[in-house]
Amino acid sequence: MNAADTLSVSSPVFAPDGTIPLCCTGFGEDVSPPLHLSGLCKGAVSLAVTMVDLDIPLLREYPHWLIWNLSPTQEIPAAIPPGESLPELHDAAKGVAYRGPKPPLWVRNTHRYRFDVYVLDCRLALDSQARLRDLRRAMKGHILQRGSLIGKYRHSQPFGSRTLTGERSI
Repeated sequence: MNAADTLSVSSPVFAPDGTIPLCCTGFGEDVSPPLHLSGLCKGAVSLAVTMVDLDIPLLREYPHWLIWNLSPTQEIPAAIPPGESLPELHDAAKGVAYRGPKPPLWVRNTHRYRFDVYVLDCRLALDSQARLRDLRRAMKGHILQRGSLIGKYRHSQPFGSRTLTGERSI
């Protein structure tokens, strides 16, 4: 992989380093955001997507979403449902259900969430219960391109104010 193989990842629902919309969080509908890819190489056989929280104390990355064996496309749709296989995407996609940002209400700092899209030269033979390290191990040596998009999320109400359900927080 070299600089010419860079993949550009964007979303129509949030700007780079922008705020992930409520509908894509655990406080909303908890649906995956749509992702747009540009510069997709011709040798692509499949795509894999990960989303990790970069701001969990004592952890380098905390995975929120893994999906692999997506057919190469410039548009990854929103609200991809969970499942061992995803026939609605017309391929052999597999993945771990999307879990959007949902830091505890007492966490007041902004968290960064990185969406990584990998363009692969093969389909992966992974169990649907695979973890992030399993996916990364399986992709090793098969990545043609990689692109990232970072979104942010922060609770908008001050600590001790009413929660989203209207109850008092502790």
